[in-house]
Amino acid sequence: MNALVPERSRVIIRPDPGPCPVIQTERLRLRPHRLADAEAIAQSLGDFQVARMLARVPAPYDHQDALDWLNRQATNVLPDWALAVTTGDDVHIGCVGIELRHGQWHVGYWLNRFYWGKGLASEAVHTAIERFFRRMPDTVLHSGVFADNPGSLRVQEKLGFRITGCSQIYALARNAMVAHIETRLTAADLRRPY
Repeated sequence: MNALVPERSRVIIRPDPGPCPVIQTERLRLRPHRLADAEAIAQSLGDFQVARMLARVPAPYDHQDALDWLNRQATNVLPDWALAVTTGDDVHIGCVGIELRHGQWHVGYWLNRFYWGKGLASEAVHTAIERFFRRMPDTVLHSGVFADNPGSLRVQEKLGFRITGCSQIYALARNAMVAHIETRLTAADLRRPY
């Protein structure tokens, strides 16, 4: 410890991947969210089959919930990325989020149920993570899935995530504790799923 610098005056430097990017893939465009996405988000997360697989999404989920979330994203005070997953015609179909929680980077994602099973989640998540690792190559990303969500676990396994354990976490939409498979990924382990 430097005796010349008092403990309370030290500046804590937090890692920052920079602003949320716009990324184009063969089938998708990932971009920052807009307030105009509220209706599409409300429709997607208003579907209990989607909401039940997410820890922090209430059920029912409505237009005002989407606006409240979008307004928090628009503040840009956190280093987090919340990428809207859109199709070629800019239709909002999902989200990939990379956020700093309790000193660790976490990845979360969801798609509108009508886009499941087409490889779009793998493409979107890989693209977001690959760009994130270009900016933050020494970072370890954490994620996980509910134990009853094998499709999402397959997405993570294809990308190179490794299972690190299992826990119980509260799922707001289910109003219950649910078994959660914990995973992690480093830049060296990232694989292209397609």
